[in-house]
Parts: sequence; C-alpha cells; structure tokens
Amino acid sequence: MLVSIVIRTLNEAEHLADLLKMVQSQKTDFDVETILIDSGSTDGTVEIAEKYGCRITTITKEEFSFGRSLNRGCAYSDGDILVLVSGHCVPVDEHWLQNMCQPLIDGVSSYSYGRQIGDDNSNYSERRIFAKYYPAESAIPQKEFFCNNANSALLRTVWEEFPFDEELTGLEDMELAKRIWSRGHKIAYVAEAPVFHHHREGWAQVRRRFEREAIALRGIMPEVHVVPVDVLRWVISSTWKDWQAARRHGITSTSKRDMLRYRWNQFVGSYKGNHDHRRMSQELKQYYFYPEVTEKADKDEWLKPLYRTPPHEGQQSES
Repeated sequence: MLVSIVIRTLNEAEHLADLLKMVQSQKTDFDVETILIDSGSTDGTVEIAEKYGCRITTITKEEFSFGRSLNRGCAYSDGDILVLVSGHCVPVDEHWLQNMCQPLIDGVSSYSYGRQIGDDNSNYSERRIFAKYYPAESAIPQKEFFCNNANSALLRTVWEEFPFDEELTGLEDMELAKRIWSRGHKIAYVAEAPVFHHHREGWAQVRRRFEREAIALRGIMPEVHVVPVDVLRWVISSTWKDWQAARRHGITSTSKRDMLRYRWNQFVGSYKGNHDHRRMSQELKQYYFYPEVTEKADKDEWLKPLYRTPPHEGQQSES
C-alpha cells in the first residue's frame, strides 16, 4: 500500500525542513511518497522540498482556493491514502503517520484527523482553541462531522467520489466531512497523531482567517447566525477565561493585551464573515488568500481601536 503525504505551501521555509525531516523518520508498515503543491513561494520553500526528494507541482495565485489546491495535489499523487498536512505543521514523533492512517487501514473510518498543539510562541488564546478541538483522548470513530486538513488522512477512493469544494473560502475539510458523513462514512479523531501547529500571523491575518472561515461556514451550517451581542459576550467571556487559565498555569509567553487582541480579531472576523454575502471576486481572493498589509494599515485598522477599547466594550466566544 502507498500513502501520499500532500503538503500545501506558500512561503513555508521556516518549518518545512523540520516537517520533512519528521516525515523521513516515520516508522510505518507501508510505502510513502511526499507531494508538494506550491502556490508561488519566494522564500526557498520549493528548493527545500527538492532537497528532501518531494514530488512538486504548482498552482497559480489566480487559480488558488484551498479546495482546488488540495484537489490538484491529490490528483498529482498515487497513494491509496492521502495524508494532508500544512507546511507549518510538524509531527511530534515517529508514529504520527501510522497512527493517522490506522483507522482507514482497519476500515473503521474513511477520514481521520490528528491532534494539534501550539508551541511556546503561539498566542495562548489559540493554544486554548487547539485544546478545545483537539483533546488528549481519541474518538475512533467520532459522532460528529468535524475535521481539519492541517493534519488529516483520507481514503483516495472517497476523495475521487467526493472531491473538495473548490469555491469555499475555507473549511473545505468540514464541508467534505459533512458530505461524506451524511452518506454513511465515519470520521476518526486520532489524538495519538499529534503535530505542532506553528501560526505566525499578524492581527489582520488572524481576523481575515476567521472571516473567511465564517463565510464558508454559512454554506455548511446556514443555521448559524452571529449578532453583535454575541461578539460582545464572546470576547468578554473568552478573554476572561484565557486570563484565568494563564494565571492558573503560570503562562507568561502571551500578554493579557495580546489575548484580548486575538479574541477581538477572532470574533469580529467571525461576525463579518457571517454577514458577508459578496461573491468571491479575484480581488477578494487576493484579500483572503494572499494578504499583504502595510505597517500603517495594520496599525490604523487593527491596533488603535484595541488600545482604546476596554475589554467590556467589544466582543465573542470560545470556538
């Protein structure tokens, strides 16, 4: 049996070598190939992939969407199982790949996803989100259709019948999980297949990420509606819980202000995306998928309002 590891990249040089080293160290009872689908990296990402023997294909920025990129990468591969991992995620140990694929090999599930863990440089609020959605206990199979392609595996036969939606602005994993789950397929959460998920985002990028995911969520779960009072309540509640947890665990790597700023951008972005009914033009694709924010715009739009807004005046929740 052949397993294909498909990695989507755009300027992932910082962590890609660590990821590929860990891929080479995996202990498995199947053959492995590594596919890189790159969308215009300029930081040496492709050269690193070549050094580690990856098979490389590309997609242009104009063509890019998360689903289309994955479909291209999967089509370029030959594996019976498709393992999807982000270029800034690094497996924790040498059993990651076998553990991730085992539920599919055993016929227990068609789609699996593994645990995600932040590092000491991650915003503590994001680490708490990871802890909520990726707990220490496995669910094989799980009862719901949640899934995340930063660290996942999918049967090739299932992907061929149910390819990823190429029009979504995000959450292509959850949309596919819901689609196959409704057809009787099982999804497994494998806590024993963890990765370190390294996010290096500015505040504008955090806000855009949650905004585009909320746009996608409208199509997946149209019953979900976010109103301003939700934002207010969720920011207050989540920030307060973050502060309490940080104090309880002696966390000093993230300041209280940065926890507030993270939650503010998370939930304001979610609100905007939930209420955004625009079509995905090329201009908007550039905005969501390839954000380039000047230092001045970043300060004007994201930082100043947070500096002058006390925690009780703007807000959203833990999810």
